[in-house]
Amino acid sequence: MLSGDTLRIKQGGEWMSTANRIRDSYNDTQRKILYYLSSGIRKGKHYFKSKYIAKDLGLSPKEVGTNMGILAEVCEELSIIRWSYSNSTTWLVTTRPA
Repeated sequence: MLSGDTLRIKQGGEWMSTANRIRDSYNDTQRKILYYLSSGIRKGKHYFKSKYIAKDLGLSPKEVGTNMGILAEVCEELSIIRWSYSNSTTWLVTTRPA
């Protein structure tokens, strides 16, 4: 998960906490989205609509969609898949195996 410093990953030959890696690897908007998604996963959610993420985080749906697309390509902590579109893009989000 993405909370605290409990999960550690190896980056560049050194062990680094996931929280530190997220802080160093993503911009502020992407970090907000990642923490939001992680919180939802801990509550048992796996499907997220861009418009609701935007509303909850005070972002535009377009801003969320753009950053979710980027995160889908580069995020090592979560698997983010564009799942469907009906009134807003729905994303399937799961944790990646360690």
